[in-house]
Amino acid sequence: MPSFDVVSEVDLHQLTNAVDQASRVVKNRFDFKGVNATFEREERSVTLTAEAEFQLTQMEDILRSALIKCDIDPAAMDCAEPVASGKLVRQTVTLRHGLDSQQCKTLVKKIKDAKLKVQAQIQGDQVRVSAKKRDDLQQVIALLRAADFEQPLQFTNFRD
Repeated sequence: MPSFDVVSEVDLHQLTNAVDQASRVVKNRFDFKGVNATFEREERSVTLTAEAEFQLTQMEDILRSALIKCDIDPAAMDCAEPVASGKLVRQTVTLRHGLDSQQCKTLVKKIKDAKLKVQAQIQGDQVRVSAKKRDDLQQVIALLRAADFEQPLQFTNFRD
């Protein structure tokens, strides 16, 4: 029976590449010459540090474009408010990973409301969708891509 998993994941290796690219861009930009501006990555969060708040917004845009280049959907970004401490301003950007139980329930409800001949099961932080025909699974993928969720979705582990 064909099936696939609906997940929301961030590849940590690609995240490291994106942060490195953004750091190189900041070091080479003329408007950041002589400015203490850095990116620091810890697991799934990136800390942006700069001397002024407008520089943080520019750095956030640079990070967003680097994420796009590394095939990470910027919708996964959860930006905190900038915090001033002394001469520096810091902002933490967290990348959401995994689906929580409420989002899984919303996905399953959306699939069930479409009245397609598929079964959707919640398995931890992902949803497994199975059907007798591959075409039904493709309809579910199209349905979920058209729907607007707070988090980017990936469709993995497709089995025939």
